[in-house]
Amino acid sequence: MRLTIVGCSGSIPGPQSLSSCYLLEHDGYRVVVDLGHGSLGVLQRHITLTDIDAIVLSHLHADHSIDLTALYVAHRYGPYDFSGRLPVYGPSDTAEALASAYGMKDPQGMKGSFDFRELSVTASIGPFRVRAERVAHPVETYAVRFEVDDQTLVYTGDTGPCRAIDELARDANLLLCEASFVDGEDNPADLHLTGRQAGELARGAGAGRLVITHVPPWNDPLVAMAEAASVFDGEIDLATPAATFEVTR
Repeated sequence: MRLTIVGCSGSIPGPQSLSSCYLLEHDGYRVVVDLGHGSLGVLQRHITLTDIDAIVLSHLHADHSIDLTALYVAHRYGPYDFSGRLPVYGPSDTAEALASAYGMKDPQGMKGSFDFRELSVTASIGPFRVRAERVAHPVETYAVRFEVDDQTLVYTGDTGPCRAIDELARDANLLLCEASFVDGEDNPADLHLTGRQAGELARGAGAGRLVITHVPPWNDPLVAMAEAASVFDGEIDLATPAATFEVTR
């Protein structure tokens, strides 16, 4: 299983990165996880649009989903040879929300291009065994666990501390974890994690490797890394555009 960071900036695009987008590959199958602001353009540095086999959206905030509207334009009007509708796994109202974001009045919305499916508790997506759990965020949001053979990657999406993410992350080989907040500040509940909380999550889960992501441009990612390292003594990396990670035991 290989993870490529396409975009990793939290909340808005920053000068060094676009918003959240990750490419997960195994045995020639390619899943795009989240499609935030501007990510569709950079994704094409790594694969062609017709290489996408499935899309998983953790939630429908724009920094995680808005470029599905751009992919719709490519699918509907571009010169690409897509082989049928693309499966899109997401929250229950994904089809309606993205059609509204695009300003569509057609009641069918984007369903001619995408096969919208709810991101249920368990599913098979290509070679991946997938488990999703709703986590602590103001809108319907899921953390997702991907497994192939003995390789496990867990993506937190956006979440505050909660039991669901503690259980989903257990024994992850690679934990791709958001760290939007700074420890010690007056942070609202049920929204995001700090670097320290990301480290505590990785430690409690027994994760093999922690990759910090979704740090907004107004925070210092090195602070998030240091906070995580203060409580987690395993391997810690920072998500940066074009970085790749092999998921191994």
